[in-house]
Amino acid sequence: MAEQGALRHRRTVLENEWARRVPQLRSAGGYPAGPAPLRREVTESWVRSVGTVDPARDSAPVSEDGAVHPRWKGSPLRAPVTDLSAELRSIAEDAGFVAAVTDESGTILWTCGGRLMRRRAERVNFAPGGRWDEGAMGTNALSLALRTGRPSTVFSAEHLVAALHGWVCYCAPIHAPDGRVLGVLDLSTTWDRSHPLALPTVRTLASAIEARLLDVAGEPERPAGLDLRCLGSVRATNDGQPLHLPPRQLEILTLLALEPDGFAPDRLRACLYGDRPVTASTFKAELSHLRRALNGGVATRRYALTVPVSCDAAEVLRALEYGDLDAAVTHYRGPVLPMSEAPGIVAWREHLEVVVREAVLADTSPEHALRYGERAPYDVAVHEHALRLLGPGDARRGIAAGRLTAALDI
Repeated sequence: MAEQGALRHRRTVLENEWARRVPQLRSAGGYPAGPAPLRREVTESWVRSVGTVDPARDSAPVSEDGAVHPRWKGSPLRAPVTDLSAELRSIAEDAGFVAAVTDESGTILWTCGGRLMRRRAERVNFAPGGRWDEGAMGTNALSLALRTGRPSTVFSAEHLVAALHGWVCYCAPIHAPDGRVLGVLDLSTTWDRSHPLALPTVRTLASAIEARLLDVAGEPERPAGLDLRCLGSVRATNDGQPLHLPPRQLEILTLLALEPDGFAPDRLRACLYGDRPVTASTFKAELSHLRRALNGGVATRRYALTVPVSCDAAEVLRALEYGDLDAAVTHYRGPVLPMSEAPGIVAWREHLEVVVREAVLADTSPEHALRYGERAPYDVAVHEHALRLLGPGDARRGIAAGRLTAALDI
């Protein structure tokens, strides 16, 4: 009883500290108006870590051995992160973020970003070798994602350590094919650069890393020929060789893969650009470049692929047509080309999200609801559906309940 009383007292002290911090943030324009209760997962993290972490510390401690390079060289995350490094660097530099990858202990193994933002991050040792687990650095997005196995955001004064109050961090765990958390992917920036798309972006990137881990683990080989993976992340290969296509040509390839009967020129142009004033020569140049990359595999009058293509989004739709929800949920790793704003891609993205979600909600298998719920962390209805289907003694109820709580807290 005494221990419970002490815990309640500590929680009250921390909540009072949070109440003191919020007006300061609002006066600086750094926190939205309205009620701002300290989120439960943040409160619980503060309670756990305040006894071992000094809120006045100025930077993260260095890992015990200080030798990060050998750990990164031997990490299973190194190859998939290297594959995505160009995309990670582009996102970090264009948006003013620092991207970081940790191992399962919370030690940063790799970072990238613009020079100015990396220098700011290095002041708090948000750099290779820095320890960001809860025991070392208190409440932060990396430690929460490691502990909960779910994507996390920590904004400004939600960090226990005052030196981090100028930052906002978006983080997603990276799971091995067997479900173990291998580490986390984090995008961090100053709080004034916070953006609602940052968390979906980091989650999509973490899913792309997980997809590459699955391939290494022995996922069935794709058939020779043209192969497009456009769900959650994007990767195109031709006879096993990577196709390095710019975003617009990837959009064209995705549309052609999803509509094998092809497009009249005006319709394809509208699907790509909508009402934007784009010249006919620009549109034709994109198609010409794609045709060249595919060794002539695009028809010229009615635009369609003239070579067989394997596409994960098409596999999802085919599985649903056959009534194979298990295969559909397995193949559905996220939205179609999540960074694209092309009208035709947006329409396909929304269509797939609706048909897969509705199939899951109509199904009586908790496995499908749990698996889809991992890809839809903010979908309250899916998590409630999973809880209804799981029996009172099922240990997986904790997973669904945790996801539901996190979704309701947002």
